Order: sequence, then C-alpha cells, then structure tokens
Amino acid sequence: MGMTDPIADMLTRVRNANRIHFKSVDVLLSRINLNVAKVLKRAGYINGYDIKKNDRGHDVLRIYLKYPDGKRTVITEIKRVSKPGRRVYVKGAEVPKVLNGYGIAILSTSRGVMTDKEAREMNVGGEIICNVW
Repeated sequence: MGMTDPIADMLTRVRNANRIHFKSVDVLLSRINLNVAKVLKRAGYINGYDIKKNDRGHDVLRIYLKYPDGKRTVITEIKRVSKPGRRVYVKGAEVPKVLNGYGIAILSTSRGVMTDKEAREMNVGGEIICNVW
C-alpha cells in the first residue's frame, strides 16, 4: 500500500525524533522531502542531511537534528498546513508570517521550495507546505 502523504510522514518523524532527542532520523527519500530538508538546513533548524542506504538497500534521507545544548531543541513545533485533502495556496503579496517572523513557513513555488521570507522578497506565491518554529 502506498503512502498518501510522504511530506506529513517526514514532518511527523522529525517531530517525534526531536521530542526524544535523537541525533538523526531516516525518512523516505523524495525530491520534495530533499528540498524541505535543504530549506530547514538553510534556515538553521537542522545540522544537515545525507542520502544513505537502509538495510533493504533503498535510499533514505537521513536528517541530523540540532540541539544547542543538552536539553533545548531548535524545532519547537512543525505543522503541516497544506494537506492532500485541502491544499492551501497564497499569492506573493499574501504570504503569511509565522509567529510574527520568529518561525518560518515553507512554500512550494514555481521557483522552487523556499521560506516565506524568500517568497516575499521574490514576490512569488505558492502552496504552503508547513510552518516551523
């Protein structure tokens, strides 16, 4: 049986691993998941990512989570906005701020996957994938 929403699966795995302070988490490798990981790295929410082979020989995306000290986490919350049953699109001038700019919204635009700040600077809209703070 195929997965309905691989992006939500990735976000849930990152959220769960973050709560129990795992150093890394393996998620399904897809182009959109790789692009979301690139945006999270650029924004400073994760240490990095690699493409590895799992025990079955399939490629997986390994995300290295970031903890500034032993107890605090960089990612407080990560929420899926646009879902397969309800897509959420915004125009370039209407891109929302997350927590008055303390968090980021990750958008899928015609110019690639980017943060809300980058989308406002380029004046492009698109589908809001998730909010991170």
